[in-house]
Amino acid sequence: MSFTSPTPDAPGSVRSAAVVNAEIRALWSRVDGALSAADEARYQELLVEWAEAVRAGLVKAA
Repeated sequence: MSFTSPTPDAPGSVRSAAVVNAEIRALWSRVDGALSAADEARYQELLVEWAEAVRAGLVKAA
């Protein structure tokens, strides 16, 4: 199972929190509430990416 981003991003770029959130929701809908070890790892990566996107949004708003 591949967990690549739906859109190619340049190195160092940050996807929006909404895009990452949609991927998190899709992951949870696919697994029906029970994460495999690989899904858990991907979920943790997405949480970190989501937090970075939120921070980036806050910096832009300031």
